[in-house]
Amino acid sequence: MKNLSKLGSVIALAALAAAASTAVLAAAQANGANAGGIGVITSGTAHQALFAIAFDGSDGVAVGAAGEIQETADAGKTWSRVSAAPTPLALLGVAISQGHRIAVGQSGTVLVKDSGGAWSKVDAGTQGRLFSVSLNSKGRAVAVGEFGTVIKSEDGGKTWTTLTPDWKGVADEGVQPHLYAVVVGEDGSITMTGEFGMIQHSTDDGASWKLVHKGDASLLAIDVRPDGVGYAVGQASTVLRTADHGASWTTSNSGGGSVLLGVRSTANGKVYVTGMRDMMLSDDDGKSWRHGQGADLATSWYQGISIPAGGEAVLAVGHSGRIIRIDG
Repeated sequence: MKNLSKLGSVIALAALAAAASTAVLAAAQANGANAGGIGVITSGTAHQALFAIAFDGSDGVAVGAAGEIQETADAGKTWSRVSAAPTPLALLGVAISQGHRIAVGQSGTVLVKDSGGAWSKVDAGTQGRLFSVSLNSKGRAVAVGEFGTVIKSEDGGKTWTTLTPDWKGVADEGVQPHLYAVVVGEDGSITMTGEFGMIQHSTDDGASWKLVHKGDASLLAIDVRPDGVGYAVGQASTVLRTADHGASWTTSNSGGGSVLLGVRSTANGKVYVTGMRDMMLSDDDGKSWRHGQGADLATSWYQGISIPAGGEAVLAVGHSGRIIRIDG
């Protein structure tokens, strides 16, 4: 199986830093960071890293290593760093909806913020590393992480309960697979991805789960739009597509062998994918793909990707604390 469990952390800074040395990153920055259809909005040092980004309207949040949190209120044009983040641990996932903001990360860290408030840490009932969180407009949130960790909130992240999926048919007996990404639909459905090409889907609040896909390559990111169309991406340039809110999936042949780390799509057929030393764009719902060009994209990595209100900008985060705009 092409899984990432031996890395200790799929989306942790140490794993991603292996993609390029500090010297290579510096060279990429010096050789035209705007090549390949990207524009740098903000950038930090070679030792910084941002792993996730999320928008609700024009309000957005980006999170990363050492508890870094950045916020925007103008659709990502300008960003400000939260000066008193309540954790020094890496934050690996973030979600925002209807005034609720949730960030998750190392050692079961869960941070929440409501409109007008400050970020605060809550007890999520787990010490497991959390890779991803999703939140719908009704306040339902689900976070997933290492060794089969799944937690759910019905109040915008203030309180959490543990879900216990049945892993029969997913992995060997006694094995609890790492879960790398999750999406919660407006209808309350939950779809999560992880090792062994696994996609699990629940329509009854997580009481039961249906295994809707299994394969060789770990799936590291997922996005499902309100109209039911969505994509999951991962190792070996794997791209899967759904048209029924995650209930079934088909393969989109992207070619190559990259590790893909993030995905977003729009209703007009555009699909944006970030990864390690790769960035891909499709204009026809995943039927065909083109790859980004330029030194920065060829030698480094971008991960989290999101689209502010209006769909006029596509923003991604990654190495060196960068927030970039993808212009196709």
